[in-house]
Amino acid sequence: MSSKTQQFILLPTRGLRAATSNSTLALREFLGGVGAKSATRGPAPTKMAETAPVQMRVLDSINSDGPKLVEMAPDSSSALRANHPGLRIAPVVYYRPALAPRFEVESTLKAAKVAAKLKLKIVSKRDGRPVAGAFVVAFTDFVNRYGAQGTTNKNGEVSLALGGSSKKLQRLYVYPGSGFWSALKKNLTVTSGTQIGLEPVALNYTDALRYFYGHAADNAGLGVKVGVIDTGIDTKHPDLHVNGGANTVVGENPNDYGDNGEHHGTHVAGIIAARGLPPAGLRGLAPAVTLRSYRVFGKDSGQASNYSIIKALDQAVSDGCDLINMSLGGGLPDIATQDAIEYARAEGSVVIVAAGNDDRSPVSFPASDSLAIAISAMGRKKTFPSGTADAGDVASPYGKDKNNFVAAFSNIGPEIDLTGPGVAILSTVPGGYTPMSGTSMACPAVTGFAAKLLATRADILGMSRSPARSEAIVQALLQAAKSLGFGPRYEGQGLPQ
Repeated sequence: MSSKTQQFILLPTRGLRAATSNSTLALREFLGGVGAKSATRGPAPTKMAETAPVQMRVLDSINSDGPKLVEMAPDSSSALRANHPGLRIAPVVYYRPALAPRFEVESTLKAAKVAAKLKLKIVSKRDGRPVAGAFVVAFTDFVNRYGAQGTTNKNGEVSLALGGSSKKLQRLYVYPGSGFWSALKKNLTVTSGTQIGLEPVALNYTDALRYFYGHAADNAGLGVKVGVIDTGIDTKHPDLHVNGGANTVVGENPNDYGDNGEHHGTHVAGIIAARGLPPAGLRGLAPAVTLRSYRVFGKDSGQASNYSIIKALDQAVSDGCDLINMSLGGGLPDIATQDAIEYARAEGSVVIVAAGNDDRSPVSFPASDSLAIAISAMGRKKTFPSGTADAGDVASPYGKDKNNFVAAFSNIGPEIDLTGPGVAILSTVPGGYTPMSGTSMACPAVTGFAAKLLATRADILGMSRSPARSEAIVQALLQAAKSLGFGPRYEGQGLPQ
């Protein structure tokens, strides 16, 4: 195919299946023919398909009568519609994990001065050992994001192009990889060789999640199946038990649903279903759930296509997931993802989605979809150590209890259904534990609570998989929420309790 081709998703006239009630026989036969040799759960064979005068390449298929991922010239869509008026053609768009943004430098010193560098060393406060892999951001002008940044080496050292061996900084951020709390220092002078100490994570620390929910019973969530559509879940972490899943990234091994290297999905999963207990481990809200991993982000990738997401949603529904967590978003609304969420609701599953982290911007898609459950992020003062970057997330409005706040990064709007703890939440990552912030963390907090609640409602769990079942789950969840005093645009019905 030409280098000018693009990827598109071919969809039936309505929904994810070309059923007799919504698509013509001709369209059903066309989709069946296009997908006949590529309707697999794994990497599809590449075949040429022609519907004169249209030429396209089929990359993957979701069932014989379902969506097709194709590659073709953008101008071909018009001719394709002329041949099949009931066909919907959606562009491939991409979404990202709903983590709180990190501050980064936008303007650096001019090239002539780059040679003058200042070396900092990041160490553990506990024993002085070097902290490797920490991202260090030094601002000489914070408003204009002027300064330098870098990542520490195995000796905990980072060289910053600040134009000298001594510099006054307005702000210094340190974001460690795992096992430590972040650091934020303001208005300080650093010289080459300055050491910055980080506070190690103690697993018996009371973060916002444990403040509001404590430690769940061993059987919390029993009988409920939860799907996590994300970057994959570490299958070797001692606190997690992953009961299967799928990798829906086209071209990758469909059985490789483990962590893709980004750690995000493992953290999300731990909030829902971690089975450990402090001081040796951590516990999620529903440790007894049947946990399934659907990886939609490629290896070491921070982007997921809408095609991978709809294929994962389709698979999660087929696997009988009661709740589906999606801590992702940020793209434009697309009909393919809307259809997949609608399909899940029609089949008795509920999709819970992070609202996004764009500093009070409108709720991002897909959380903004009317059939998704949109989750904002709140936090509580004194549930993270002083001097961490998380202090910058404290913002109004404050709740009835003035220690509670809506995270500064959280998106808000009339689409918000619920809020959850999302600031400095401790959870699992490959090889250990670390705090993360974002509506990405608030979303699984609500999903975990929903699983724990649903496990106590045999009347709902036993319903046939239908829209009525989905509505019953949503109604029970929303009715369990209590307002913290933020107002509906910030918290929807409030915090599930």
